[in-house]
Amino acid sequence: MNLETLFDLAGKTAVVTGGAGVLGSAMCRALARLGVRVAILGIGATNTEQLADDIRRSGGEAIGISCDVLDKAAIEIAAARVLQTFGSVDILINAAGGNKKQATTSLETPFFDLPADALQWVFNLNIIGTILPCQVFGKIMASQGQGVILNISSMNSFQPLTRVPAYSAAKAGVSNFTQWLAVHMAQEYTPNIRVNAIAPGFFMTEQNRFLLTDEHSGELTPRGQTIIDHTPMGRYGDPEDLLGTVIWLLSDASRFVTGTIVPIDGGFSAFSGV
Repeated sequence: MNLETLFDLAGKTAVVTGGAGVLGSAMCRALARLGVRVAILGIGATNTEQLADDIRRSGGEAIGISCDVLDKAAIEIAAARVLQTFGSVDILINAAGGNKKQATTSLETPFFDLPADALQWVFNLNIIGTILPCQVFGKIMASQGQGVILNISSMNSFQPLTRVPAYSAAKAGVSNFTQWLAVHMAQEYTPNIRVNAIAPGFFMTEQNRFLLTDEHSGELTPRGQTIIDHTPMGRYGDPEDLLGTVIWLLSDASRFVTGTIVPIDGGFSAFSGV
C-alpha cells in the first residue's frame, strides 16, 4: 500500500448534484483543488456555471450543467455531456436535497394541516433526487467496473428532529437506500463500486439561517440555542468541516468501506442531553 497516494484523487471525474449549494460548492472547490475534474449539476444554469467559472479561474477543471434531479431524461442528457467532456465518471456526490417551510410544523401550522404537496416535494427532492442520479451514473460506473457514490444524509436520519417530519423521514430513507445500493452494486456488479453517505449535523446554510438565528438581531433563536446546547463541540459546522471525511470516502483510503453513514456533527449524536 502506497501511503503517499492513499488520498490521491487527481485525474478523476466527479459529478456533484446540488453542487452550487453551500455544502456542495465547498466540496466542488476542494475536489478541483485536488485535481479532480468537476461537473456541477444544479437546477439553475447561472449558479452552476458561475461556480464552474470560479473554479476554472483558479486553475481547476469544471463544467456547470443545468439539471433537475427529478427528471431522469435531463440527468441522462447531463451524463452524456459529462462523458463527452471528461470521458468517464469516477465519483457521484448527491448533494441535492433540502426542506420546505410548508412542510415544517409551527404554531401557525400544526402537523395535521401540513399539505400533502409540500410533504411530497420534500420526499421527492431527497429520495427520488438521490435515486435517479444513482440510476444514471451508477449504470455508467457499472459499465466502467469502478466508481464511488457518496450520498448526503443527515443527523436527523438517526434522531428525528422536531418540526420537520418529512425531512427527517426522507433523510432516513436516504441512509437506508445508501446501504441497499452498496450491497446491490457489490453483489450484482462489482465490489469496486462503493456507496456511502455522510450525515452532517447542524451547519449554517441559507436554507436554515433564519430558523437558527433571528433575521433582525442575528442572535440565536431558542431552537438555535438548543442545538448548540446539545452539541458538545459548542458550535455549528462549517462546510470545510465535511471535507476531510468526504475525501477519505472518495479515495482509496476507504477502499474497504461501503454501506456506511458517517456522522459529522460535533458530537451531537453522542450526547444524551444530560
